[in-house]
Amino acid sequence: MSPANKAAATVNPVPPARLIIASRESALAMWQARHVQARLVALYPQCSVTILGMTTLGDRILDKALDKIGGKGLFVKELEEALADGRADLAVHSMKDVPMVLPDGFAMAAISEREDARDAFVSNRYGGLDALPAGSVVGTSSQRRESQLRARYPQLTIEPLRGNVQTRLKKLDDGAYAGIILAAAGLKRLGLADRITAILPPEQSLPAPGQGALGIECRSDRADLIASFGALNHQPTALCVRAERALSRALSGSCQLPLGAYAQHEGNMLRLRAFVARRDGARIVRDELSADARDPEALGSELARRLLAQGAAEILAALAS
Repeated sequence: MSPANKAAATVNPVPPARLIIASRESALAMWQARHVQARLVALYPQCSVTILGMTTLGDRILDKALDKIGGKGLFVKELEEALADGRADLAVHSMKDVPMVLPDGFAMAAISEREDARDAFVSNRYGGLDALPAGSVVGTSSQRRESQLRARYPQLTIEPLRGNVQTRLKKLDDGAYAGIILAAAGLKRLGLADRITAILPPEQSLPAPGQGALGIECRSDRADLIASFGALNHQPTALCVRAERALSRALSGSCQLPLGAYAQHEGNMLRLRAFVARRDGARIVRDELSADARDPEALGSELARRLLAQGAAEILAALAS
């Protein structure tokens, strides 16, 4: 248990009088913020909960790949600045966008129940990846997805795809791509499940660490808030995400690294699957491990160690050179 959570354990949740949620202004981020807002209001009816919409650097720069401009942390940093200077009390994030190590002074107070963690194939012409003719253009912004696509479908052309969900769908509809890969969770949350052509099972496209889960971040010195947000925590999801993030931390994971990690809670156990790959998919190291759910960080660290021993260390060294 982190020092912040230990402190929170000694504080009885006191319904706050007013809360401000920092959120990106994309449609999906605002859906997520409003979802948490509704849950907080249900828990604390006397509390005024408002949303501070912000446009982050990651949202403003759309003509460059994320790995060229600083990674997914660009979606989080400015929200944390709002927490630090008191403009907001909490921030709501997609856990797959949260850097694997939080800056000093911040705590992840809760991780809510996961939506569908899988990737989705979206196309207006083809029923699945297997149906795409050779040379078809598939859009994705993720090195993780790209490496798996290139390994399984070397005959396809993979092109970058940035922007919010609606922007990506419009590019597909305008004919720039034969198909695109998006997170199923985002499409479902936005009421766009009917756009999903096919759900990709983990065996075909292993998700990113934290994909489908929402995190609630606040300052680590706010033990009162950490205690108040505890009711939003979904323990099975939190255990899975902690295992995935521990593995990614051990491998220095970021959006610059083609890495997937997906844990499932099975009884008293966690099953964790992961891979590290070259971006071109020419080499992929995969493994999985199950262990007692009470120590998810140990599970993540051990599976990372096994991946490194099986060849991931060489892949990482080549990516860093």
